[in-house]
Amino acid sequence: MTQAIDAPAAAAFVSARRPTTRALLAGGIAAGPLFLGAGAVQGLTRDGFDFTRNAISQLSLGDLGWIQVTSFLLTGALAIAGAAGIRRALAGAAGGRWAPRLIRVFGASFLLAAVFTADPGAGFPAGIPDAPAASLSGHGGLHMLSAMVGFLALCASFLMLARHFAARRQRGWALGSRLVPLGVLAGFAASSATVLAFTAAAALGLLWLTAITARLATAAPVAQN
Repeated sequence: MTQAIDAPAAAAFVSARRPTTRALLAGGIAAGPLFLGAGAVQGLTRDGFDFTRNAISQLSLGDLGWIQVTSFLLTGALAIAGAAGIRRALAGAAGGRWAPRLIRVFGASFLLAAVFTADPGAGFPAGIPDAPAASLSGHGGLHMLSAMVGFLALCASFLMLARHFAARRQRGWALGSRLVPLGVLAGFAASSATVLAFTAAAALGLLWLTAITARLATAAPVAQN
């Protein structure tokens, strides 16, 4: 019995093997670990920061805030590069048009978050009262809006990618790409009770983006009878 590979899948596989495409996908793979790793190191070492009270975004404040601003910029640029790689890798495939566009929006939201910093509060930077900020500033509101739009776009991109994985009979990846958005949204909904829920939700979204980008970089086309 002979096997044939459908043309769109074969083209996507060839594209994913090209050096430029692989380099772009590598950027997408690195985005989440870079952001989370930089946030973890800073959160554990900067005076006054407490993961149970403060969001990673607040690390953009204070004398060392430039480190987190740089992290936002690099993460956004890498996510946008990854989106370009996904567009190449999924050319002509299910979800190949909208998923990279939505991931590009997600990357752009990090660039905006670098420009419009979060508000101080809950004891950070050091010397700020322990109580949360009474109201949002203009830049703080834009920071939150960019995060909301960015992560909603990321969740939508996962649903688009679920179509791709389902079409290739990769049921586990398709199921994960449908469930992760629910986890992200649940974490955001619970953030009013604890900031850790927001941090966990953001980490889930970033790490799933890394996982699926790595999968697209290594997956072979589906064989059909």
